[in-house]
Amino acid sequence: MLNELTVNFSNLLLSLSDAVDLANAKIASHQMRTAFITWQLCRAAQLPEPEANQLYMAALLHDIGALSLEEKERLHAFIEVDLNTHCILGEALFNLSPLLSPAAQVVRFHHKPWREWETPVDSPVVFGSQVLYLADLLERYIVRDQYILLQVDDLKKKILACSGNELHPEIIDLFMQIAYREDFWFDLTSPRLYSLLLHSGPYRLTEIGNSSIFSIASLFRHIIDFKSRFTAAHSTGVAECAVLLSQQFGLTDSEIVQMEIAGYFHDLGKLAIPNTILEKTGSLTKEEFAIIRQHTYFTYSVLNTIGGLNQISEWAAFHHERLDGSGYPFHISAEKITIGARIMAVSDLFTAVAEDRPYRKGMKQKDIERILLSQANKNANDKRITMLLLDNYQEIASRVKEKQALSREMFEMKFLKCKPKPS
Repeated sequence: MLNELTVNFSNLLLSLSDAVDLANAKIASHQMRTAFITWQLCRAAQLPEPEANQLYMAALLHDIGALSLEEKERLHAFIEVDLNTHCILGEALFNLSPLLSPAAQVVRFHHKPWREWETPVDSPVVFGSQVLYLADLLERYIVRDQYILLQVDDLKKKILACSGNELHPEIIDLFMQIAYREDFWFDLTSPRLYSLLLHSGPYRLTEIGNSSIFSIASLFRHIIDFKSRFTAAHSTGVAECAVLLSQQFGLTDSEIVQMEIAGYFHDLGKLAIPNTILEKTGSLTKEEFAIIRQHTYFTYSVLNTIGGLNQISEWAAFHHERLDGSGYPFHISAEKITIGARIMAVSDLFTAVAEDRPYRKGMKQKDIERILLSQANKNANDKRITMLLLDNYQEIASRVKEKQALSREMFEMKFLKCKPKPS
């Protein structure tokens, strides 16, 4: 029996921030480094801790509205792109979580230049947006493969050139108060920045429980799924199926809540997969499938860094492991695959084959049952869990469809409306 969840809020935020910037050295830790700059600017401004923490939180996840890996790369490289889109979507996503919603407006305006504001800079939203604007801009200016101290003079010049136009002079003055310190630059570019922020940064003493973890997980299912219209309700469906099977199997209420969280997080690693692969209409090449096989490893490696989510990390990440050891990425076999992971594997397969994908339409009940039984009979998936689903097929399929319809409605009727219309 599992106890109630408790995790360190800083640990959770840092790991999820890291997940958003996965798989590309050009953007790795972009949000974390931006958050460090933001934190240092807040300290220079002697901002009260609650306000500073809120801006730090905004910075850690400020690019969640850039849903594809390709878009994140374009943003980071200053390639021409509509800056408003990811800001609007970021605000919409922040507003889905009570924990994050206080920082939503700062995310919305973090690319708005000072010249466009008609509100004084001491307004909390303007100040926060300008701080995040500078932090994001500075981090993107840094050349990753050059020694940082040899860049400092040039970086200062670039930021000073924004005075009165992109950035308010007072915000630049805050930057100049910290830019003379070598330790600031060393910390900013250190491979140990995660550890530094975890042990010395904001929220280091803040613990959160089930409801707050659930809120963040629920938000991240949308960040993961909304990458593509083909997966817009996938994690919602997997989580609902896993919950229903867990109830039928007799798991405790606490385990069922954690199973739902695991379902929301199970494809977290897909944030690192390019949309060109996820939405490919033809067969994947050997190289493309090798990239796809990373996603469960990334799910595990991110969640397993969050103290308290160890069991959830296995339930979420082992959904492509098989009882005969033929799965991936760990190739573990039956004796190491727990009931939770077995439920997740069946739930993921059921949900995936029922959904439309770029290369096929969603399957009918007869074909879904055939595939599920085939996987069970060859000792890939658990036969008890499979039969539990098949014996309750209509109820489970109906409940999953109902929950997925709500998620698709958010995607199509609310979320997509945040995107600016083409000019």
